[in-house]
Amino acid sequence: MTRRTDTHPDVTDPRVGAPFFSTWRVGTPERQARAVEAVAHTWERRPWPTAGLLGYHLYTGHDGSTLLHHSRWTSEQAYEAFVRTHRQERNDEIDTAVPGIERQWLGRYRRHRSRERAAGDTRVPGLIVTVRIDFEPGAAEHRADWVDLVLKSLADDPDGHRGLIAAHFHLSTDGTHVLNYAEWESARAYDESVAAPEKESWERVRTYPGVKGFTGSRFTHAVGLVPD
Repeated sequence: MTRRTDTHPDVTDPRVGAPFFSTWRVGTPERQARAVEAVAHTWERRPWPTAGLLGYHLYTGHDGSTLLHHSRWTSEQAYEAFVRTHRQERNDEIDTAVPGIERQWLGRYRRHRSRERAAGDTRVPGLIVTVRIDFEPGAAEHRADWVDLVLKSLADDPDGHRGLIAAHFHLSTDGTHVLNYAEWESARAYDESVAAPEKESWERVRTYPGVKGFTGSRFTHAVGLVPD
């Protein structure tokens, strides 16, 4: 069966071969809450669809309008099988409960590297920040080196990121961008880090050859759905 959990996903779980992220636009904070409940209710009423899905997590956007979905698959083939046999009836039930959902995009990824949680760090993330880093056409091969530079910059500036619990860098399978899923202690800790004077190493990150732009969004973990 399917059960709810408040526990955040273990993004470094080696069983996850195909992490997916997607967003829905629902319009208002009230509809965000209704959509989260509709998804959870729809899934709880059904058996867990496949052993190839390790977990499904929803997050409410601080813009009051969006939902972030993070599904954790063993392989893309497991996801495609789910689409053929289970997805439509679930979406239909959710759309009946909350009409007018705009499904904006679905991204397929491979986790490349992480700045992992320190040993003994038991903090629960109070804020999730996703940053999409777009690269110029033909610059896909530069993405891994860019991630390496970011991780070095984080290691060289521990005081400037005290509120950062972990950061996980995913390469899109279409070669266009990197997605950073960052776990922060709180919104305040993140704001303080952003407001701190920029060091030279971060200037190199921002101006790295091939980087086209950055898009950041803030979320709060709303619910996880996992096999019981």
